[in-house]
Amino acid sequence: MEKINQNPNTNSNPAVPVTGAVQPESNFVPFGRESHQENFSRRPRRSFSRSKEPSEFDSKLLDLSRVTRVTKGGKQMRFRAVMIVGDKIKRVGVGVAKGLDVQQAVEKSTRLAKKNMIEIPIINETIPHEVYAKSGAAKVLLRPQRKGRGLVAGGTVRVICSLGGIKNISSKVLGGTRNKLNNALATISALKKIKHATTTVKTNS
Repeated sequence: MEKINQNPNTNSNPAVPVTGAVQPESNFVPFGRESHQENFSRRPRRSFSRSKEPSEFDSKLLDLSRVTRVTKGGKQMRFRAVMIVGDKIKRVGVGVAKGLDVQQAVEKSTRLAKKNMIEIPIINETIPHEVYAKSGAAKVLLRPQRKGRGLVAGGTVRVICSLGGIKNISSKVLGGTRNKLNNALATISALKKIKHATTTVKTNS
């Protein structure tokens, strides 16, 4: 007794297609999808790499501290940044600013440093004469040096002289304070006192 196939979609003869059966199509694309894919493939790819223009100034973060102001509503915490900006030729500046975060404080202090830059009269890669300045408890003495001696300075004075383009100098911090901001302001005040001279520089042997 033969078994009768109950499934109408099956066919014993593969050459004869079964009516009503859905044949799978590999290249089936819904209406409107083909044109969308063509337009998408023709779109140019965007490059997200942004080229930054080189800056003519070099900057150095001298000090970063967290300051707190107590008010009626509570404590307000901010960050204070001290930036040194110079072109390593003859210009240098100091900027101090506060911000809600570190990035904001650094950006504001850098902008102020570029705005308050001074020009240093440099002769033979050193200063023309000896200068002395005071700012708060900080006292700084700057002396010219012969060519090839280098920066005989440390800390704040060395950073300012390096970014200002001075290659040969000796310094001495006479004050007992370690406040970097006061030492930087005293160094800038000393550099402002330098007079433009065209004569030969008297250096210490």
